[in-house]
Amino acid sequence: MRLANMTFVSLAVGLVLAAAQPVFAAADAEADALNLEGAATGPVSTTNKAPKIFFEGALGNASQRYQSDSRELGRATFDLSYTAPIGQGLRLVLSDRVDNIHPADGGADSTVNSLREAYVSWQPQGGNTVLEFGRINLRYGVAYGYNPTDFFRDGSLRTLTSADPFALRDNRLGTVMLRAQQLWPTGSLSFAYSPKLQSRPSADGWSLDLGATNNRDRVLLALGTQISQRVNSQVLLYKEDGASPTVGASVTALLSDAATAHAEWSRGREPGLLTRTLALPVASTTENRFAAGLTYTTLGKLSVTAEYQYNGFALGKRDWANLGATSPLTQVAYLVDAQRLQELAPRQAYLIYLTQKGLGLKDLDLTAFLRINPLDKSRLAWVELRHHWPSFDLAFQLQQNMGRLTSEFGILPDRRVMQVLGTYYF
Repeated sequence: MRLANMTFVSLAVGLVLAAAQPVFAAADAEADALNLEGAATGPVSTTNKAPKIFFEGALGNASQRYQSDSRELGRATFDLSYTAPIGQGLRLVLSDRVDNIHPADGGADSTVNSLREAYVSWQPQGGNTVLEFGRINLRYGVAYGYNPTDFFRDGSLRTLTSADPFALRDNRLGTVMLRAQQLWPTGSLSFAYSPKLQSRPSADGWSLDLGATNNRDRVLLALGTQISQRVNSQVLLYKEDGASPTVGASVTALLSDAATAHAEWSRGREPGLLTRTLALPVASTTENRFAAGLTYTTLGKLSVTAEYQYNGFALGKRDWANLGATSPLTQVAYLVDAQRLQELAPRQAYLIYLTQKGLGLKDLDLTAFLRINPLDKSRLAWVELRHHWPSFDLAFQLQQNMGRLTSEFGILPDRRVMQVLGTYYF
């Protein structure tokens, strides 16, 4: 199928850029690290907002790891976000995305709809209580590349159109739930209940895919607190059907006008990641997950974040080596399952993430990051140059996957991906 025949035809983009060397990288300078998901400190606005709509087209080329020739890539995307009042104290939130991808992944539909959010919220006029019901993309955690307290992330991605961790969080499916929040000036308390609706994910491109997001009963209690003008924190308690409770916490601190620190932790009892991959009847263990980082922003709008990540349920160096010596195919299955769950595959990992606003030109931005897996010595480097106009963006992206065939980033079928993207905003 040619891009011109896609269901959603976006923009014709004709920019030729030279290939660049892999750039290691870093963080979104405009992201406020003190913002904690769910830590609302005031009434929710019920003002009618105009729909946010954009069309995006992408053309690219990927050099393949297992074949000598490269493959052409094409994508057309329609994206809609809308919030509107529908009654006294009621508002409707809708967020949907349709991707038409060429070539489609093996066995998958070329056109995939992702209903990210569709829920109704009720808040009495001037009240501090909020009730929400429907599909909600509940994102917790302050870390950049790995979020130990983001309990609703597993299995929620229908399509993978960018390796940027912030795009992954935004574009995933929400979970059907009932959520209640109590707000006050310096924090919030929220409770969410997500029921089991289906047992298995769906391969149908137009499915709601409730089996991916609501395949077990889950509850979450979260307390967000603004400790001071410079420090925010959050404490969470999570429980799912058939498992022990998991506790978590996160904190962000403004160290100076230029430096911000963040940390995120959870502790629970569950099977190890390899045990889950092989579906083995092995007893659960109690382990920790952790991520911490530091962001520094210069006067020239360059923002750099360095982050350390830890997953106690993942394989360590010795177990990884033993698995590679006895069963390389199991190694690959382990890595694939970790990607599906959006879980950290190695016991320890590192991320460098950077952004530069106004790179030489006022409206030209650079975003880049480097993921490092010290367990198998594989790396993923990603860089984007994006120019903004009032209603149009033009971007060039380069991704390099480096590592041995049985490594985390070496199992990816594309060695290098280059894309040109055009985005038109209505």
